[in-house]
Formats: sequence, structure tokens, C-alpha cells
Amino acid sequence: MHATPPRKRLSRRLSTAVAVLAATAGVLATAGPASAHHSRTVDVQLLSFNDFHGNLEPPQGSSGTVTELQPDGSKKVIPAGGVEYLANSLRTARKGHPYSVTAAAGDLIGASPLMSGLFHDEPSIEAMNKLGLDVTSVGNHEFDEGRAELTRMQKGGCHPTDGCFEKGKKFRGADFPYLAANVTDEKTGKPILKPYTVWKRNGVKIGFIGVTLKGTPDVVTAEGVKGLKFGDEVETINKYAAELDRQGVKSIVALIHEGGLPASGAYNYNCDTPGAGAGISGPIVDIAKKVTPKVDALVTGHTHAAYTCTIPDPSGAPRTVTSAASFGRLYTDTTLTYDRRTKDIVRTAVKSPRTGNHVVDRNQPKAPDMTALVDRWRKLAAPVADRPVGYISADINGRGAEGYEKPLGDLIADAQLEALAPADKGGAQIAFMNPGGIRSDLAYKASGSEGDGVVTYGESFTVQPFTNMMATVDLSGAQLLSLLQQQVSGANEAQPIILQISKGLTYTLDLTKKGAARIDVSSVKLGGAAIDPAKTYRVAANAFLAGGGDGFPAFKDGKNKRIGASDLDVFNAYLTAHSSKSTPLAPPKADRITVVK
Repeated sequence: MHATPPRKRLSRRLSTAVAVLAATAGVLATAGPASAHHSRTVDVQLLSFNDFHGNLEPPQGSSGTVTELQPDGSKKVIPAGGVEYLANSLRTARKGHPYSVTAAAGDLIGASPLMSGLFHDEPSIEAMNKLGLDVTSVGNHEFDEGRAELTRMQKGGCHPTDGCFEKGKKFRGADFPYLAANVTDEKTGKPILKPYTVWKRNGVKIGFIGVTLKGTPDVVTAEGVKGLKFGDEVETINKYAAELDRQGVKSIVALIHEGGLPASGAYNYNCDTPGAGAGISGPIVDIAKKVTPKVDALVTGHTHAAYTCTIPDPSGAPRTVTSAASFGRLYTDTTLTYDRRTKDIVRTAVKSPRTGNHVVDRNQPKAPDMTALVDRWRKLAAPVADRPVGYISADINGRGAEGYEKPLGDLIADAQLEALAPADKGGAQIAFMNPGGIRSDLAYKASGSEGDGVVTYGESFTVQPFTNMMATVDLSGAQLLSLLQQQVSGANEAQPIILQISKGLTYTLDLTKKGAARIDVSSVKLGGAAIDPAKTYRVAANAFLAGGGDGFPAFKDGKNKRIGASDLDVFNAYLTAHSSKSTPLAPPKADRITVVK
């Protein structure tokens, strides 16, 4: 970028570049490395994705589909995802593009299905190496197992406790850099990993800065972020953009593990309707409006939403902001027109017809090397993954449920209440489950050879992959009511987080009101009796939530904490005890919370 004002710079670029672009646009699409090298401008293909979460196999249920808007306004659901298809999609997209770079915006690992999670996500890093990932930012889930484990993901080496998983093979780590510009050591103040990297090819240089959301400590266990500080996204990006600019790197892309919420869940929804960026809300909008114009594009994540929006930078110039949903179901193709003279991106260039999000459909061929990788790790995981733990009569939706109260959320909360209700296990009267901890659905259709309706250990692990320990605490009635109000106020006012509740607890959520008033306190009842503010209640939750995670500080005031079994063990025990092949579990009605709109 330059010291001159952005608007003047943009005007000058237009006058000098438009003629060149018009003359070369048709040529560059097919130009090889030699001809592109001698052109004033060259098109750089940026392929990107985010929130892969170790989904090597095609995800089940709604987690394995995307919604596509049709010309007539109807919607089409398309099965998507799976690393065998993602790799083939990316390799196909790269053909004919001598300048192509692949980037990600965090959460490649963590909260992963059993095939990856059982082996501390080594299979996923291996897959990312094979599919040609060039760079990624860290996300909050990269910290699930702490700083030391994240460092191992980058540098390699066998797990300190579980050792090497394959005889004669040592985990080599990521071939691509993990960027963590805003994650610093509390003592030294220095980033724990590289803050940025510069991709180079035939004189073309593009800088990548990687950050995760500054609120990472609020969505990760305290142990996972111990000794770390998470800085402001905008301040950090602007700092390192200026540093890259001083080094002569004028083309910059920010990889940001924070995102937005488009008005539609369809991957091809036009979020620039009726105007630029008008169809998207959420944290990324404010971030995009403040990030320096030195940054030419923002690749984002975290919300698992799909969008390719244009949000003006602080100078008013158009800038692309993208996200490719999650679980490898989509990838984004963005054309960056690089001017060799200014070393900058010409953001006014005509977009490539392929620019936007593309479905990783399952009608295409599988990448053979990925099939071999999946088969190898599946065989290692099979003795654990294929064991039946329960039976269901239909899909029980969690991640894919549209309402605030989710059938699978009720089922999990009931399992937790039953396990911790005995006096010697905690004496729980109520159980809460955070919705973000429900990572999938329980699908009726078989994922393998187990048969329809069979829930395997691998499938239940995919639903609850964190293996959080359960906790039971004392909360007064007043604290309990405050906890419910924190779902829609404080840190959660802008984006409510509605906890999943165990049987016996009921209340009304009034969305016509604002803030804490959305919880009708008079309607909160346990077993039909109103909550007594002065009475003490025993409340169960996983350790993350019980520690105040997801913006629920009321839990921190809990007394007489008792630790129980893991959330996964509790869930599996409930499935086994309450279902059989002849009497499968039916989906809960999800009618404990009355919603007023």
C-alpha cells in the first residue's frame, strides 16, 4: 500500500489499470507462468475454507448438507463434505491457475469426529498437508488441548502421553504455517506462533496475517488458554499490515477466525442485497469496517456460516469478506488481481466467473490418496468407533435443529441429570447443556455397516467430542434465574445462547422484549413449582459451562462443586440404558421452552 490517501490511490489505480485489465483479462485466464510473468497484472487464485473440525469422512445429518437457493426461490439440499471430495475439488479448481494459493481461517482441528479426535487430530493435519494447504490462522478450537499440543501440531512429534499411533511412524506436523498474530505469551508479550507469512511466486508477493477471535478465552476451557493473552483483532491486523507494508509487501489478506451471520442460510445467498454488506450482521461487520485499507481481502470463520460479501473498508473502497461454512462442505474461490508495478491488488478488477462459494459435492471422484488416508485411520479407529451404544427410531437433531431448543439438547441434558441425580453422584435437580457443545446430529441412516438406527460410539463421540468432566454445584434460586437471564443479556445479548435444559424445568422466552427481560421470571418452574429465589438447587453442567464458559458467570458463584463422569460417558450410558434394537429412542418433543415471537 502507499502513503497517499486511499481514495486518491484508488483513483490513480483505476486510471492506470483499467485499460490494462481490459486488454489482458481474456489472456490471463489461460496464460501460463511465462506469459503471466511478463504481464502488468496477474490473477492470483485464492482458495479458502474454514472450520474443518477434523471431518475426514462425510459428515452425517444436517452437518453433511448445504442449502442452495434456486432461481424460483425454492431451496435445494445438497449432500456435501468429506476430505476425499474436498481434496478433489481444490485440485480441480487449481487447474489452469499458475498462481494459486490455498488458505484457511482456523478450527481445522478440535471438536473433531472420532477418526481424527481419537488420535489428537494427527490424521487431519496429515490430510491438510496432502491437499496442499499453504497457510491458516489459529481458531479457538486449536487451543482445546492447550498451547503445547498446538505447538506439536505445527512442529510434529509423537503425543507426550499416548505416544506414536502407527508403528515406525512419527507425526511430522503441519507443512503449512499456523498464524497466531493476536495470541501472545502473558510473560513475554510475543506471539506464540508466527503472526504472518508471505506467499511468493515469480515475483508475486502476498502477505497473510492470521488472528483468532479475542473472545477465545470465553469459549475454551481455562486450562487450554492458560498463560496466553488474546489481543484485539483489528489492532493486531493493522499493526502487522503496517509492518508488511514497510517490508514492501503491498498485497495482504487477513485470515480471521471470527465471523458473521448472513440473513439466509443458503450458501449462494447474495449478502450484498440491497447494498454492499447489507445482508450480513455479527462481529465481522464491525471488524471489516475498521481493518486498514492495506488489507485487500478478509477470509473469516467461526460462525460456520457461508457468505461472500462486499463490506467497504475505512476508505470506502470495496473489499471482499468470505466464509465457507464448515466441515469441508464448501470452498471459496476468490480472484486477486495483482499489479506487478504497484505490488498491490487491484480491487476494482472484474471478478472471475468462479468467484464465490462452491459446493464440495459427492458426485465427483474421490481423491485416491485421501481415500487411502481415511481407510488407514478408519481401520485404526474401528475397534472403538464401531461399537454400538444405543438405538434411535429417527433422526435426533442437534446441530441441525432450527429452534432454540434442540431435541438432541434435551436428550443430552436428561442424560446428565439422570447420571448426576443420585446423592452420591452430585444430587442434581437440574442439568444444563451449552448448545455449542453439540457438534452434530444423531442420524438414523447408517454411516457404515452397523445398520439404520444404530448409534455407534464413533457417532456419539462426534456429538460430544470434548470429553468434558461433569460438575454439580449449588446455586440459589436467584442465581438460577440470573443464569437463565444471561442467555439473552450481557455477553450474550447480541447473539443469545439458549441452554438446553433437562426434564422438569420449564419457562417462557419472550423475544418481543429486550435483554434480560426476555426471560419471563414468573414462568420459570421446576416440576411445576415456581423457583424460590432463596432456595438452594443442585445444578449439573459440563466443566466448561460450570466454569462460566459461553458467557455464564453465574456458574462461577456455584458452591460445593462435585466432579462426576465425563459428558460422553454419561451420554453413552443413557443411550444404552434407555434403548434397544426393539425399543429405540424416539426424538424428544423439545417443548420445555415456550418461545414468544
